[in-house]
Amino acid sequence: MKLSESKLSFLIACCLSCFVTVLPTYGTGQKQKTRYKEISHPTPNVNQDKVNDVSGVILHHTAEPTIERSLGVLTSKQKGVGTHCVIDTDGTRYIMCPPTTVTFHAGKSILNGREWCNDFTIGIEFQGNTLEKPLTDDQIKSAIEYLIPIVRKYKIPTQNIVTHEMVRKAYMKRYPKKKCSGKVDIIQKEYKRFMQEYIKATSKH
Repeated sequence: MKLSESKLSFLIACCLSCFVTVLPTYGTGQKQKTRYKEISHPTPNVNQDKVNDVSGVILHHTAEPTIERSLGVLTSKQKGVGTHCVIDTDGTRYIMCPPTTVTFHAGKSILNGREWCNDFTIGIEFQGNTLEKPLTDDQIKSAIEYLIPIVRKYKIPTQNIVTHEMVRKAYMKRYPKKKCSGKVDIIQKEYKRFMQEYIKATSKH
């Protein structure tokens, strides 16, 4: 059966729409189209008595071999850790809580002289271990897509997008006698790569 040009155009448009997730834009009530899929996957590990100031972003890698393991750790009440967003290697985002929620991703930490970054930053976890493999292009693009509306709404300066290792080192410098986890998080090479792409993307908007 031969389709008319108008029907063919309609079918193509329908097919393309299947690859786009439509989500609410934070605080605007409007809809925004996203390239990458978002899945709600709430973590119970939050502080319901506080509201996040949202003035910074801390990047992590999960250091777990699979996304299932990562999600399991970040929703385990026994582990007591969480994050705002986990990004799989294909760019799929698992949203664990909204930006204004305080969750436990930074531990002992200092950013710009202020302690306890959980209270004023959002956490992004990249699936994998950057000591072994670099971030995928999809992970970087997905993180930027997630961040841009948040950064705009809360006016987060670029210099406040850092890694877990950076805020942990700042804490250790202030308190050299205190014990602090020595876990290596996103390596500087991948952090610089991410920031280059982030600055490039935000300069276009």
